[in-house]
Amino acid sequence: MDISELYQIYQAHPVITTDSRDCPKGSIFLALKGASFDGNKFADMALEKGCAYVIVDEKEYAKEGDERYILVENCLTTFKELAREHRRHFDIPVVGITGTNGKTTTKELVSAVLGEKFNVMFTQGNFNNDVGVPKTLFRLSPENEIAVVEMGASHPGDIRKLVEYVEPTCGMITNVGRAHLQGFGSFEGVKKTKGELYDYLAANDALVFINADNEHLMQMAEQRNINRLITYGKDENCDVWGEVISCAPFLKFRWRTESFDWHEVQTHLIGSYNIDNMLAAITIGLHFDVKPQQIDHALENYIPSNNRSQLEETAHNKLVVDAYNANPSSMAAAIENFRVMDVPHKMAILGQMGELGEVSHEEHQKVVDQLQAAGLENVWLVGDEFKDIPCSYRKFQNVEEVKEALKANQPHDHYILIKGSNSVKLFQLPELL
Repeated sequence: MDISELYQIYQAHPVITTDSRDCPKGSIFLALKGASFDGNKFADMALEKGCAYVIVDEKEYAKEGDERYILVENCLTTFKELAREHRRHFDIPVVGITGTNGKTTTKELVSAVLGEKFNVMFTQGNFNNDVGVPKTLFRLSPENEIAVVEMGASHPGDIRKLVEYVEPTCGMITNVGRAHLQGFGSFEGVKKTKGELYDYLAANDALVFINADNEHLMQMAEQRNINRLITYGKDENCDVWGEVISCAPFLKFRWRTESFDWHEVQTHLIGSYNIDNMLAAITIGLHFDVKPQQIDHALENYIPSNNRSQLEETAHNKLVVDAYNANPSSMAAAIENFRVMDVPHKMAILGQMGELGEVSHEEHQKVVDQLQAAGLENVWLVGDEFKDIPCSYRKFQNVEEVKEALKANQPHDHYILIKGSNSVKLFQLPELL
């Protein structure tokens, strides 16, 4: 059965589930595999629960003569190809977004801005990998006028594979930094993989939105002879430019273009580095003819979630929470932002960074060096990667040890930065602070 025939079945049963525990009546169950599970084993159960069809890729689980069982060579490949077929039924702009840091925040800001004028379909949460992106594309519906799709990567070639079925009509890379080095092998590997979005856009003469302040991005665009560029940054030579007014602690900034005078925006985001994400959203919004006042309204009303750039006020402290992810570049930005915040009684609880391979010790040493240079004294470091780094800061093996320490001696009237990889589970700490 080819993809067009399979898509006809999907059109008659337009719900695909990959979870045998969630099988809406009349849906299609697709048997994906993971490190610790094989969806093929749950095909019969899915039918019993109400699925109309099951797609499997192991012959022993496909009952011969029963048309409800559809045998394919590879379920994940089929999932992607079906998603691409579905995406091609919608002749609308698709904004592709990738980058080392800020891609989820930028995606949400862009979607909020575009949502002032259009019906927008956008990536929910961080569904940005080879399973999450197809799930996102299947959410496209006739009501949608524009789509914003986030794409993540942790290995060479990841973005190249994703753009093949996202088929973005325009796009942007937020930045390139030292993350997932274990998978990419080097910083050059990061640049090459993120640059695969530029490769696709250049090959299709598509529009690129670019941070002109970022030398790496400008160099990557120049190497690919990209000439359809709309720039943003802090220089007035950019198409859209802006500057930070204050961070006390929320970012307040202003922006303008040659056509529009200064617009002042008070945000709910912490960190001066977020001006890049804001300017990206403004630039994309203006390109799609969203009015400046609508753009300002969207940005001023955006509230971050999922432990990203949040300020939480508890009964005892004020918390700067960025506990969803951490890599060397985002950690450095968070520490620098915390350093310049004009607030009293600072404390930092920082978790180790993952997937750094051979440079892990070196990168964690840099974190400690930056903390010391910043004059931050009350610092707690969590994870084995900090264990052998000489410093006077308190060290903990895991978040459970931190919890015990907080129960014994809870800080009061502090501004506390919480930053670390999701695997360290620092997101469990706010309730104790």
